[in-house]
Amino acid sequence: MRKCVGVLALQGAFREHRQVLEQLGCDVVEVRKTSDLEGIHGLIIPGGESTTIGKLLKTDEMGEKIKELGTKDLPIFGTCAGMILLSKTIINSDQYSLNLMDTVVERNAFGRQVASFETDLFVPAMGSNSLRAVFIRAPYLREVAPNVGILAEYEGKIVFARQGNLLASAFHPELTSDQRVHKYFLDMIDEHWAK
Repeated sequence: MRKCVGVLALQGAFREHRQVLEQLGCDVVEVRKTSDLEGIHGLIIPGGESTTIGKLLKTDEMGEKIKELGTKDLPIFGTCAGMILLSKTIINSDQYSLNLMDTVVERNAFGRQVASFETDLFVPAMGSNSLRAVFIRAPYLREVAPNVGILAEYEGKIVFARQGNLLASAFHPELTSDQRVHKYFLDMIDEHWAK
């Protein structure tokens, strides 16, 4: 099956995700309105400003449609701001959330923009070679429910997790040449559509 993946293109690093997906042979739809969600096999919510993206999701009832698709098991992958938007609880914030993942997230958990960094992460689900991870004003998951699988931690903080059809990373896999995270998400899409 040739995959058609939507990338939320309201704000943030959506172009970089699009480039990786196209390199992996996917058709890509830049999602700017609710009707753009029709016919996609999976959705990526990129990094950016989570409060801004959240406000934009309220227009055109796009957020409600994404919630509905998520509860119907459409594979959704949130990176950085996307991790925040997927979480059910955002510490010290009443901003908009898609309320899909049974997680508690802390925003800007590693400091401000100047505290952005790169590191090597060990992600057993991605093989024995470490994964280069770029953290930019990154969140982390302070708590996860038992039904959430932890894929990677950095200094004891949960930075990569999966709950069924939902995947969330605190880092930006689209900013490195390593395509394993996107391939993992595409495998999730294959699993879903093979049912």
